[in-house]
Amino acid sequence: MEIISKNERNNNERTVCSLKEIEKRKIVEHNDLITSVAKMDKVPLKIFELAVSCIDTENLPKDNIIYLSKAELFTFFDVSDNGKHTRFKEAIEKMQKQAFFEIKEVKGKGYNVKSIVPIPYVEWNSYNDMVTLQFQPQIMPYLIDLKKNFTQYALSDVMELNSKYSIILYKWLSMNYNQYEHYSVKGGRRTEQVESYRNPSIKVSELRILTDTMNEYKNFTDFNRRVLKEPLEEISAHTSFNVTYDKIKAGRSIDSIQFHIEKKRRADDNSYKLEDKDYQSDKEEKSRNEA
Repeated sequence: MEIISKNERNNNERTVCSLKEIEKRKIVEHNDLITSVAKMDKVPLKIFELAVSCIDTENLPKDNIIYLSKAELFTFFDVSDNGKHTRFKEAIEKMQKQAFFEIKEVKGKGYNVKSIVPIPYVEWNSYNDMVTLQFQPQIMPYLIDLKKNFTQYALSDVMELNSKYSIILYKWLSMNYNQYEHYSVKGGRRTEQVESYRNPSIKVSELRILTDTMNEYKNFTDFNRRVLKEPLEEISAHTSFNVTYDKIKAGRSIDSIQFHIEKKRRADDNSYKLEDKDYQSDKEEKSRNEA
């Protein structure tokens, strides 16, 4: 995380989080948060993702507080018109009054449900550039000290997404592809299991819960267009993934969706090995020998 300014006030050091070198910034969240239901629209969701990227896990924020620059917030959201301050105020109000995560965790033979407003406190003023955001203590275990079952993805990818559904799908696809990369390198899974992470499937009923569309787009044609086709086109156009999907039928109705994820090549990227059959066979043989 790059530091752009420091202020001493009330004996607390305040470091304003910069969006410079945004392509290097990462977001890390627990998988239970990735699979939670985001009861919010795209702007509060993007503010939350931006705030999470500012957490330095090596130097945790005092009192769960981080500081953002208003100017760079507007840059992040590509807002430059005269009404930007009003729109920002409305987004903050909506985030605090209407936005929460519904997290469902398996506990023994049942499950536990938590509803958490992630950022309940926000402070800004008209005379300087700093915005103060404080995370709810109950959300912090899903953002810090993550030893397993977590997902990392690029802030720059999220920045380019302009719908709630594309952000939610991108995070879910990242969760699966991260596991594909992990087990492709580390071993410990059969080839078909590893491939299932790159080609994950989800029941339509579960996808509706994840995207909070249980009562929206009742007609599957509308659901397909708004929640699948358009968001996935956006993901393929603006992120590190190319994604296609198949509709899986059970009888006459669409029961499940299977996604197919390919990661775009970079000059310094060795991920081509993950899709090489000989490389995968060698990894599987090594895994069997170590067992």
